[in-house]
Amino acid sequence: MSWSSYGTFLVFAAVLVLIPGPDFAVVTRNTLAAGRRRGRWSAAGVASSNALQGTAAAAGLGALIAGSQPLFETIRWAGVVYLAYLGVQAWRSAWRGRYPLPDAGGAVPPGEAVTGFRQGFLSNITNPKVLAFYLAVLPQFVGGAAPLGVLLAFALSHAVLSLTYLTVLVGALDRVRAVLSRRRVRRGMDAFTGTALLGFSARLATERL
Repeated sequence: MSWSSYGTFLVFAAVLVLIPGPDFAVVTRNTLAAGRRRGRWSAAGVASSNALQGTAAAAGLGALIAGSQPLFETIRWAGVVYLAYLGVQAWRSAWRGRYPLPDAGGAVPPGEAVTGFRQGFLSNITNPKVLAFYLAVLPQFVGGAAPLGVLLAFALSHAVLSLTYLTVLVGALDRVRAVLSRRRVRRGMDAFTGTALLGFSARLATERL
């Protein structure tokens, strides 16, 4: 491994992280719906899944999963169903239009952390394109015979980049949450994120991976 290849990988990974996808939609909706705490835990869930999948790919487990068509397809269709479920939930919220006022006092309902982490983790772990990224892209930068430690360093760097970006996103959304939490705006945002999640679900269902 050379430092130049590592730097090139970081730039490439950062560009991919910045492209909006299911994780972006889940973190955005959770931040606007329940505030910074749930948003940050959603980001942590996404990053944890990235780290887990990157570690699995580095250890050789990712290739076994990708090589098992039934298992790979099960993961893919679990992702399709879960993203569709989140999209329908967002549309239900938009249809009902019942939103609590943002809590300025910092009180956090029980379970916000667990809910946020679970949704972020599941949106990422059920997306087979993440595992495909680690399996297809990492060897292009580290070579086919790279030590396990090098593979882990590259994979975990991607997870850190993802966590950093999503945490910054949560902070930015939280700053304007009071404006975005107006009923009409919230309904529009929920309809938009719901449509996006349903679109990601349909795309995952029809893509050939």
